[in-house]
Amino acid sequence: MDEAIKRIKKDFNSQLEIASSSSEIDQIKVRFLGKKGPIQDLMRSLKDVSREERPKVGKMINDLKEELSHSCQHTFDALLHKEEKIKLESQKMDVTLPGRKRFLGRPHPITQIVTDILAIFKEMGFSIQYGPNIESDFYNFESLNFPEDHPARDMQDTFYFSKEMLLRTHTSNIQVRLMEKEDLPIRVACPGKAFRNENISARSHVFFHQIEGVYIDKGVSFGDLLATLKAFFSKIFKREIKMRFRASYFPFVEPGLEADIECLVCSAKGCKICKETGWLEVAGAGMIHPNVLKAGKIDPEEYSGFAWCFGIERLQMLLHNIKDIRLFTENDQRFLSQF
Repeated sequence: MDEAIKRIKKDFNSQLEIASSSSEIDQIKVRFLGKKGPIQDLMRSLKDVSREERPKVGKMINDLKEELSHSCQHTFDALLHKEEKIKLESQKMDVTLPGRKRFLGRPHPITQIVTDILAIFKEMGFSIQYGPNIESDFYNFESLNFPEDHPARDMQDTFYFSKEMLLRTHTSNIQVRLMEKEDLPIRVACPGKAFRNENISARSHVFFHQIEGVYIDKGVSFGDLLATLKAFFSKIFKREIKMRFRASYFPFVEPGLEADIECLVCSAKGCKICKETGWLEVAGAGMIHPNVLKAGKIDPEEYSGFAWCFGIERLQMLLHNIKDIRLFTENDQRFLSQF
């Protein structure tokens, strides 16, 4: 038995010395300590040992089993430590080398200008509120004095979910909602998206951003509207801006107007951007129609108000001489990184 044990130990050690991976150590462990290994053969041979010698021989076999198992584990740990050390060496870095520059993100140009616009309106005494993108026909059209046969109700202009629900076509849908829930006087600016079923081009898109302004109180006049528009555009362009106002029709205001500013690209001399007129349209506005006030449960004999709406993309295009509205939605880093 002693000779058999010595032979097993010698054979085991010779194989363990040349093992170069954890998988080879596992194979050696199974080969010697497994059910078909020499240790099990020795255990089975105990039946041939005399009863007096059996405890002694059994202890020798168990000691051998523990020794081989311990040797496997020790070699495995040493090899694992060596592999980890090699791995760490390969991953070692020179901390004195300059790091990779990480560029900070920045707000989208639309977000930037909306932030600037809202700051101006807050300074002018307006609070900020938001309206829903998915709207009912009542708040988007009917309450705003749109006749049933008005072209804007046509499917060619509006995205309908059903006969009653649609994607809002303007931020003016907030007007009657404000009148229903706010105490008078009302002085609110409402930014948001609008959606229209139009052909996408350099000048128009199926969705865009607007800001609606509403002011309702006793004695609000047309002069207040003109003064507010002039003050705002002077603040956003950071200088006095020459403006003109033209009569125009919108169902929810009476009288209505369109506001133009002198072309900033050509200094009002005439160019392709202003179509050689020297003027650029920037906003639609007017005194809130009595029918709209009535829809909001406000007495038009006692109260009056004005509203205006202008496109955010159009304003940003004017500020930075951008000629294509599609650039705002294409996620082109060459364009966005300029802001």
